[in-house]
Amino acid sequence: MRVLQAFKRWRRNRILWRAAIDETLWRAVLERYPFVRALSAPERARLREWVILFLHEKSIAGAGGLAVCDEMRMCIAAQACMLILNLDLDYYRGWVEVIVYPDEFVAEYEYVDEDGIAHHVKEPMTGESWLEGPVILSWADAEQGGDGSGYNVVIHEFAHKLDMLNGDANGFPPLHADMDRGQWSRAFSAAYEDIRGRVERREHTVIDPYAAENPAEFFAVLSEAFFETPRAVLGEYGEIYRQLTLFYHQDPAARLAGQATVA
Repeated sequence: MRVLQAFKRWRRNRILWRAAIDETLWRAVLERYPFVRALSAPERARLREWVILFLHEKSIAGAGGLAVCDEMRMCIAAQACMLILNLDLDYYRGWVEVIVYPDEFVAEYEYVDEDGIAHHVKEPMTGESWLEGPVILSWADAEQGGDGSGYNVVIHEFAHKLDMLNGDANGFPPLHADMDRGQWSRAFSAAYEDIRGRVERREHTVIDPYAAENPAEFFAVLSEAFFETPRAVLGEYGEIYRQLTLFYHQDPAARLAGQATVA
């Protein structure tokens, strides 16, 4: 195990040493997203390394006639790597491709309902994550990340990827050894039932009502908001915010508050 870890470190350091990155483009990406602008200098340096490694290991290709440029690749990589900033690139293991459409794309699938009736569905989507397969994104929607609305399709889909590390997405990703599974389950179950009830009653919710779709979407939507609008999560679901700080090893609300103090 130690030999494998040493080889992995050597290989990553070799990639980083040989990497060429457009510094002007990198600075533009840093300024594009509030959750990246708020990073400390050491955090920015760590994010830069993860982005280089991510772009080395993952293919980001266009579909539907979209030509993907270096800026688009870097924007996607930077947002994806925010989730693993204090974790490891191995959290994105087992798959290699990001597919980007110019706009919404149509997903076609079949399922059998509780009554045993088969359904064939064609549904427009802004993003999709496949178990042990690619992440698929709409660039028109990915461009909206960082606009202050709390919506971020890149973070959403990569949160699904973390959720899928232990099987199909279900809102219960593999937790760290120092985390309590019971506390996670109680916090997420209570908050999920709360937002479901509010959506059913057609009440206004600060959190995107799509979170009420199912537990997997709840985790992904709350992860979006955790990075994009952390104070909203802290105010609405404080215990969820605490669990996410433990899972991601980050505190975006405190980070943004520190940026405001410095400014």
